[in-house]
This record gives sequence, C-alpha cells and structure tokens, in this order.
Amino acid sequence: MDTLRIFDTTLRDGEQSPGATLTLQEKLEIARQLEILGVDVIEAGFPVSSDGDFESVRQIATEISRSTVCGLARCHPKDIERAGEAVKFAKFGRIHIFCATSKIHMEHKLRPGQDALLRLAVDSIEQARAYTDDIEFSPEDASR
Repeated sequence: MDTLRIFDTTLRDGEQSPGATLTLQEKLEIARQLEILGVDVIEAGFPVSSDGDFESVRQIATEISRSTVCGLARCHPKDIERAGEAVKFAKFGRIHIFCATSKIHMEHKLRPGQDALLRLAVDSIEQARAYTDDIEFSPEDASR
C-alpha cells in the first residue's frame, strides 16, 4: 500500500520572512486548521529559538490530538531539551533533529571529523528518546 504523509512547516518557516510574525492565538488557529485538513505532521516551531516559540509549540502540542506535533532541534543538548519539553505532552509528539553534514560544512562550519559528527548524531537521537520515540533526523546539506 502506498502512503502519502503530509509534513507541514508553515508554523516554523512562516516567520522566517522579514516582517512576518504570528501571535500564539494565530499559530493555534493555523494548527487547528492544519489538523482539520488532515496534515499528518505539524512542525510547530524551533523551541530553543525563543520563549515565545517554545510556548507556542507547547500549547499546540497540548491541544492538537490527531496530527503529530513536531519541534525542531539542532544537534545540541539544549535544543533537544527545549524541543522535548515542548512536545512531551503531545498525544503524538516528535523531535526533528538536524545537523549539517556536507563536506563544506564539516570543513568550514562545524569542523568535527566524520566520526565525531556521527557520534553527535547518535548522542542527539539518544537524548531525544528520553522525551519521545518519534525522532526524525535530517542530514542538512548532505547531498552537496
């Protein structure tokens, strides 16, 4: 059986445009509408980025009951902790962890070796599992 899963990033990406901001009530309304539309996964925000983003992800996670509510995190313990705390009361909670993995990022941005980067990814996933078994991992810029 073929399955199509809808992963929506409106609540996270939507505020990355200059001048675009949403109130908590506006984010909740969008999340409610996404759930009504049948969106499978709502990436509600990047909880470590601000107290407001944390609170909006947490509120969405407590209210949404059919869609999975996801918080974004880098491979940093504080990021994962904030995302985990934000989604831990969701009926279906997920932590989406990302890490830059392209050769150019490893050489100029992160500077760990490949083994250290792999260890960082594994450690991050293990930390996230303390909050939920639903972990998504994205190797950012991996195909470059």
